[in-house]
Amino acid sequence: MPLNDEQSSDSDSSRLSESTASSSDSEYSRQSFNSDSSSKPSSPASSPPKVITFDELMAAAKNLTDLTLAHEIAVNANFCIKHEAFPQNSFAGTVKQIVHKAFWDHLESELNEDPPEYEHAIKLFEEIKEILLSFLTPGANRIQNQICEVLDTDLIRQQAEHNAVDIHGLANYIINTMGKLCAPIRDNDIKQLKATDNIVELLREIFRVLDLMKVDMANYTIQNLRPYLQRNLVDYERTKFQEILEETPSALDLTTEWIKESIEDELSSISDESSSSPGADSSSKRIISPTLVLNNGYLKLLQWDYRKTIPETLITDEVRLQELREKLNQLKIIACVCLITNNMVGAAIVDVPDFADQLKRISVPLLEGMNKKTFDLKEALNAIGVQVCSKVNMSLAERNLPTLSEEMQSNLMGQIAHIVEDNNPVSSLIDKRIQFFMRSLLALPSFQKCMPTMPGGLSVIQTEMEFVGSQYANIVNFNKQVYGPFYANILRKLLFPEAPIGKAETETPTN
Repeated sequence: MPLNDEQSSDSDSSRLSESTASSSDSEYSRQSFNSDSSSKPSSPASSPPKVITFDELMAAAKNLTDLTLAHEIAVNANFCIKHEAFPQNSFAGTVKQIVHKAFWDHLESELNEDPPEYEHAIKLFEEIKEILLSFLTPGANRIQNQICEVLDTDLIRQQAEHNAVDIHGLANYIINTMGKLCAPIRDNDIKQLKATDNIVELLREIFRVLDLMKVDMANYTIQNLRPYLQRNLVDYERTKFQEILEETPSALDLTTEWIKESIEDELSSISDESSSSPGADSSSKRIISPTLVLNNGYLKLLQWDYRKTIPETLITDEVRLQELREKLNQLKIIACVCLITNNMVGAAIVDVPDFADQLKRISVPLLEGMNKKTFDLKEALNAIGVQVCSKVNMSLAERNLPTLSEEMQSNLMGQIAHIVEDNNPVSSLIDKRIQFFMRSLLALPSFQKCMPTMPGGLSVIQTEMEFVGSQYANIVNFNKQVYGPFYANILRKLLFPEAPIGKAETETPTN
């Protein structure tokens, strides 16, 4: 996207990098976003309780917005700004349409007067000038001066007083300038502008295309900012969160509670083991592994009720974690269907190649959208049961074998329908094996690329499990890198309250 008529330098990267400027004779070169600045890693410091003012709260909210946006840009390659329009028949859309029509009709009536009234048109030209200037970078001196000279509203007003405004000439200059500044995707829009004769319709369309160009500019900035953010994201997020913590000392309360619950779960587990082993050491709290506590906390996120607020340190990945949880729920049901079918009619289908994959292909479309509130899981499971019975009977008939009896079909469909019930043994078994796989994945060193062995009963969903597991491990490992020092402080206070509290370590406990 050409942004200026001279080779410009790095622009401000939203407080992430310093800007530098240079210029040359090449025209309308694209803006680059490189930076030689880097943020320093910060260690979280404890803050005493204090009364939070409204301004401090607003500053913390802005820091959280900056942190969340930077994280999304860096980790989501598909993140972009979209031009959203109101639905055509919506109330807001109707109101907007009425107001806009009234404005443009009024403008048209003014320009048709004798002599024409140009005041509203001049205000539009002034607004267009500001928008065009916003597309430029600090190095674009020549085109900046040209825009200011041609769209000088004081001069246009003087011309209007003598009825000497070349309004079509001004519009043509604006269109030509837009053509130099726009992204290639807008070339057709520029051609359509040049083919429009009615001045009011032309001005209206100019504003429409300028709105699209604003979105293009934002996405171009995001695209060029992404590599820098990816290189510096750990330090940036840690520094930003430290600023939030200094403004609002309670910003780790939910995270502390999350880790505390994980410690209590681990203590309960150790207590159960100790009760079954009379000679076990009763001082179990001292032998709790901080890494194990943290990993168990991360595992809880795969079964988290996202109607509750997530720990503060995981807000930036809340949507991704929720999507992974929903995907795992779908995979669990598919694995349950295949396990139940195999246990009941395994002998009849053992020689059928890829039969489990056929069952998966039956289940996936029927479970689509199961995370929505309106989704009826019981109805979907009933439909899956019917399809499974039909598929089994079809396979048996093709090999001249007797089909399933009515009683066996009813039993098979009933067991599939019962997957949704609490404490269903098949569902509980598959859930434990999924949790075991994910726990094994977190126990691997972050640099190790291989996957742990897939537990029995999950082979039909192995490809999907490894994909989800990889995404999950990436989220967890990055979160540990950013918030490790904060976690270390919390774990030290909860596990070793008698120990002196110093500055947090700069690295989280690792394997």
